[in-house]
Amino acid sequence: MAEDFWYPSCGEGKLHGICWRPEGEPAAVVQIVHGIADFAERYQDFAQYLTDRGFLVVAEDHMGHGQSVEGGSIQGYFHGGWFAAVEDTYRLLRGTRQAFPGIPYILFGHSMGSFMTRTILCKYPDSGIRAAVLCGTGWMPDALLPGAEKMVDFICKQGKETQPNPGLEKLVFGNYNARVEHPRTEFDWVSRDKKQVDAYIAHPRCGFTPTAGLMRELIRGVRYIQNGKHLKAMKKELPVLFIAGGDDPVGNYGKGVRHAAEAFRKAGVQDVTVKIYPLDRHEILNEINRSEVFEDAFRWMESKIGETVE
Repeated sequence: MAEDFWYPSCGEGKLHGICWRPEGEPAAVVQIVHGIADFAERYQDFAQYLTDRGFLVVAEDHMGHGQSVEGGSIQGYFHGGWFAAVEDTYRLLRGTRQAFPGIPYILFGHSMGSFMTRTILCKYPDSGIRAAVLCGTGWMPDALLPGAEKMVDFICKQGKETQPNPGLEKLVFGNYNARVEHPRTEFDWVSRDKKQVDAYIAHPRCGFTPTAGLMRELIRGVRYIQNGKHLKAMKKELPVLFIAGGDDPVGNYGKGVRHAAEAFRKAGVQDVTVKIYPLDRHEILNEINRSEVFEDAFRWMESKIGETVE
């Protein structure tokens, strides 16, 4: 059963959230943190899979995304910046943990949501979560980040911060179809499932052009989570699962995912697992083998809450 709710954003307006409840007392809580040009309801199938197995699932539409745009934010923009958006997600975490005290809590972040989740792991190591799943994450070349931030910051200072910027979008995402043979659409890199790609393209809340301001904040967020000092602040005992597609350009076809996982290990995180699905593209929860991904993610989470859930 899905329930909608709203709560104040740390940046601007109100945020739309969803809670999927299982029958009876939940064995665990999973908070899904969605990606860029994405929204919470797109995780309905995965949430239903988890609730059928006794997990409660919550998620919010970030500022500038999904129904939160109706709550007063600009589409594709983070009022107050990266850390205001991350604080929105963390506020939902705190509130849900208070509502379900003593129940194991797991963060599940996809794509940009994985970067937001990684920010929480660094900034709030004592959040009380039991485990984290980083889906479709990556690692950007450190040498390129300062220059990229300066370029985007310059564009923002020209009065274009809250405007969609197709040029920046093309620069960041334009090569994502490079390894797709005979691409049918510009979003074939999302999934091998044509129906999922068509649904993504058809939905007005998906695939929109981000503002220059959001691109700047995304780069700032990546710089934060790739800083060694911040990585060392993470809770060393926290189990972390990295899952991604081997044909996902966001994770540099697995290389960026493994780089991120190794950075976690070097920072002292003791329980790091990596699972790469060789032919999968970016949205492994919407891939043709999604039932396998659902099962793997659930079993790993189940193993970390310390009890069997049927």
